[in-house]
Amino acid sequence: MRSSFALVATAGIIALTLSGCASAPAPEAEPGNSSSAVTVKGEFGEAPRVTFPTPLAPEETQCTEIITGDDEHLAAGQMALVGLAVYNGATGEELQVTGFGGDTGEPVPLASSETTLPGLAKALSCGSVGSRVAAVVPEKDGFGPNGNQQLGIAPGESLVFVLDIQRAFLPRANGAVRLTRDGFPAVVLAPDGRPGITVPKSDPFETTEVEVLKEGSGQVVESGDSVVVHYTGVTWADGEVFDSSWEKGAPTIMTVSDGADGQAIPGFSKAIVGQKVGSQVAVVIPPSDGYGDQASGPIPANSTLFFVIDILGVV
Repeated sequence: MRSSFALVATAGIIALTLSGCASAPAPEAEPGNSSSAVTVKGEFGEAPRVTFPTPLAPEETQCTEIITGDDEHLAAGQMALVGLAVYNGATGEELQVTGFGGDTGEPVPLASSETTLPGLAKALSCGSVGSRVAAVVPEKDGFGPNGNQQLGIAPGESLVFVLDIQRAFLPRANGAVRLTRDGFPAVVLAPDGRPGITVPKSDPFETTEVEVLKEGSGQVVESGDSVVVHYTGVTWADGEVFDSSWEKGAPTIMTVSDGADGQAIPGFSKAIVGQKVGSQVAVVIPPSDGYGDQASGPIPANSTLFFVIDILGVV
């Protein structure tokens, strides 16, 4: 249960780290002479034609909203689907154009977090759904003093990003609060939506049991869907967190299925399929719908598990 897209280059392709969080702050960067010098032509959602004088070498990350979006700025960590073009700001060389359809492929999921490039996170904060943003990122917010030899980025060279923010997912479950039955673990939420879980000392349920903590009003998740989720999982025996997208700073995308072809354990999929986007669900998963008699990382064999899951969108 993890996100994809760590910033790496393979065969000339850049993939970008994902992330997660909550409210919409002010942009983390401002327009400047460098970002204003980036000229972008073409329609929103189509591969851009980008030119700029070289070298661009701002002291701080700069961003300019070339096409204004129609919503509030993206929250820190809020996942979005974007078209992304990347250039060497010192030489003008094109490094990657992806997510604009056609030969460039479908929009890519991307969110800001501590694990992505600081300059790219700042660029995302400058836009909203419908925005086209140009950002110029200096060395300190890019690859650092060593550059990136694989990409051909020398020490001191800047990066230029052009992003079309085509769609955004919920930063946290926003459904109506519902009461749960007796015997379920208690769940309290931090201001950013991160759940805290207290497991009762009673014996766990013997079958997979699902409770809706918040009932959303969005799209119904169907078997086979790829779903954006935030989650925290604990073992019933000791209440210790063994996995959490919140702690990783990023929601994740996974395919859920009522068959054997999902990416999650059966009990996790059972909790999500049939629920609405915006919902938060809690699920008790016995070993038969979890990892059975096999240990999995920090999870002992024959463990009953408990998850709190925010359903943020269907890709």
